Amino acid sequence: MTPIYVPSHVPPEIRDEPALWFAFRKAELLVCASPAEHTLPWCMDLREHGLEGERAQYLGRYDGRHCYAVDIGESAPVPEGWELKGLRDVFGLVEIGLATLSGRAYQILEWDRNHRYCGRCGTATVQREDERSRACPQCRRTTYPPVSPAIMVLITDGESRILLGRKGSWPQGRFSALAGFVEPGETLEDTVVRETREEVGVEVRNIRYFGSQPWPFPHSLMIAFTAEYAGGEIRPDGVEIHEARWFEAAELPKLPPGISISRRLIDTISTELAHKQRNSR
Repeated sequence: MTPIYVPSHVPPEIRDEPALWFAFRKAELLVCASPAEHTLPWCMDLREHGLEGERAQYLGRYDGRHCYAVDIGESAPVPEGWELKGLRDVFGLVEIGLATLSGRAYQILEWDRNHRYCGRCGTATVQREDERSRACPQCRRTTYPPVSPAIMVLITDGESRILLGRKGSWPQGRFSALAGFVEPGETLEDTVVRETREEVGVEVRNIRYFGSQPWPFPHSLMIAFTAEYAGGEIRPDGVEIHEARWFEAAELPKLPPGISISRRLIDTISTELAHKQRNSR
């Protein structure tokens, strides 16, 4: 049975059972070093592992267990039998629900670290009890954990090909769908059109929603779409995209790892196109 996560910002009044701890040193998470059992600390208190947690944030219950995100400090020693892993690595070590919750925990901790003082008047903020937010007692400004929406779009020619792009910083030969952040005043569809035009110089039509994925690098929400090519010559902008071209659905290049919605988007649509091509013969 898939573990159920019930989010909450209100911790139990009395903690009388072990909790699951998402303990971070900067952006790295503490996990068990045993290859046979990569897991997180489950204990009454992190001091059982020789650690002093700071700025704990209650996350709710995962699989019936209370969960906390906590900062263990930059100089905290790593307990014997444990190791620190980046969030991208965590996605390959633990079950997907726990990995996703790790991303949520990190984003909440980062927000808490970065909003200790009011950005308007500089007064120390306080955490509110009725919601997950920090408020300024001086000017009443309230801040919430930020979410930055970004779109991803996979363009097809309506027949058998998909348009993929490659950034210069990626490993040689790796391609993916196009993506970009939503700007103020835009709809998601506006962003699809603008980003496609800016990055590769083509126009699109028939924009359709595919799915979404929280992406904690640092606090994004990736919203994926498909679209059909509507005209224009492919011209990579040379800044975001260094190379872009059409690929046959049955002959794809090196793709992003499976943890990203981009891979699920490409796999799903390329399979549909390949199936459609076979049936048309």
